[in-house]
Amino acid sequence: MTARRPFVPYLALAGGITALSLSGIFVHWSSAPGVVTTFYRMVVAVLALLPVVAWRARKMGFPAARLWAFPLLGGLFTALDQGLWSTSMSYTSIANATLLNNIAPLWVALFAGLVWREYLNARFWSGLALVMVGAAIVLGSDLLRHPNLGAGDAIALVSSLFWGGYYLVTQRGRGCMDTLLYIWLVEVVTGALLGGAALALKMPLWGFATETWLAIAGAGLVSQVMGHFLLAYALGHLPASVVSPTMISQPVFTALLAIPLAGQALSGGQWLGGLAVIAGISLVNLSRSAERRSLSRANAD
Repeated sequence: MTARRPFVPYLALAGGITALSLSGIFVHWSSAPGVVTTFYRMVVAVLALLPVVAWRARKMGFPAARLWAFPLLGGLFTALDQGLWSTSMSYTSIANATLLNNIAPLWVALFAGLVWREYLNARFWSGLALVMVGAAIVLGSDLLRHPNLGAGDAIALVSSLFWGGYYLVTQRGRGCMDTLLYIWLVEVVTGALLGGAALALKMPLWGFATETWLAIAGAGLVSQVMGHFLLAYALGHLPASVVSPTMISQPVFTALLAIPLAGQALSGGQWLGGLAVIAGISLVNLSRSAERRSLSRANAD
């Protein structure tokens, strides 16, 4: 199938990126607090995937109890990431929140280099410099225009730390657990934590307009379920070295979609800073891909 239709994985990759790019738009359309919107998004995804997960669990069984620490920790990081990211959009633009959240690969690479002692080459450090300059431009531009926007950008930037933590935990957890079951357990934990946070903060959980419920359903079915499924399919047929750098285009698509769908346009300075961030993350990804290829050749020898 793939050999005769090599374009199908690329279509899946494009579809997955588009679905994820719409995530911020759905949050913007929802009149519910960001934490509540994300809580229901996880509920929708958990219920939608439940029949498939139950079938897989009957066939493959559940992992040992000691391995459940990975999805539990992954769910904690996802709850912090998604809760902060969705909240940041109340104070800054969709494009800025998504852009700064996607700095996560930088923190992953830094952790791997400083803690796991993986080699970081000159291309990585060049990428780091570009990301920092670009982020400073984006943050500074909004801070000068309105302090609240600068605060929203800062919240989105903090969320990227937890997004990076999710990557690191998942890298270890996925080696000993089925992909679908792992993602589903993470969504269960995330939903439970965000639901608890919403109750503790006395946020409204119902009484929203129909438009909000439709936005929540779209976030759950389109961005959470369809987006992750299409990306998983693409990763099954394309090398990660192709998929990972391509994912950098997500903030660009989000910014472009936000213009007609949310009426939000970026200033010239924000576009300049955003492009610098994307170029920097691209260099970070390329440096990591090159290092992995070098290790693979060394192990083969």
